[in-house]
Amino acid sequence: MIRVLLVDDQPLIRSGFRALLDLEDDIEVVAEAADGSEGLELVREHLPDVALIDIQMPVSDGIEATRRIAADPALAGVHVVILTNYGLDEYVFDALRAGAAGFLVKDVVPEDFLHAVRVAARGDALLAPSITRKLINRYVAQPLHTGTGTGTGTGTGAGLEELTGREREAVVLVAQGLSNDEIADRMVISPLTAKTHINRAMTKLQARDRAQLVVFAYECGLVAPRNP
Repeated sequence: MIRVLLVDDQPLIRSGFRALLDLEDDIEVVAEAADGSEGLELVREHLPDVALIDIQMPVSDGIEATRRIAADPALAGVHVVILTNYGLDEYVFDALRAGAAGFLVKDVVPEDFLHAVRVAARGDALLAPSITRKLINRYVAQPLHTGTGTGTGTGTGAGLEELTGREREAVVLVAQGLSNDEIADRMVISPLTAKTHINRAMTKLQARDRAQLVVFAYECGLVAPRNP
């Protein structure tokens, strides 16, 4: 059973998502919250598999709630999916950097919404290659990052030094927006082996998911940003 927590300040939005989720035999909504602070308390209480969190809320927003969840080792099994009205904007980018597994636009069709919940519950990053490429383009346009390898994020040089050559190659391909199958083809290995390389790299770089791995690859200097 997939346990889901809903965090949104709009009751109508919460009730709509809950109605969809309650129809599924393998999904259970364990609690609802109207702001990030209350949501964080309920995450700690219920330990859901997936926390669907609105990005802009009163008291504490979705970015701060995501950051606190990602920073708590006791909540490592909670996968945050950000809910937004606007698509891949700067707020969503900040949430992905904070540790969100992915995001959903609120006007998503029901089938895609339910699929996303199941994908997140499996621990897979909710970022299609096309979205990863948009994330990359957004990231490299930030003036904060110069491509010198001295990044200001949470990636570390020590983590990079621990990567094997094949793991580095896999991370570079992830940062280029390739899917696991595309990475396997490029590296001439099986998709399972490609996924193994990626998972090991995520562990060494302390990345919670694929979205953070992309960001860390640039922040650590493993991939150099282009000039915007």
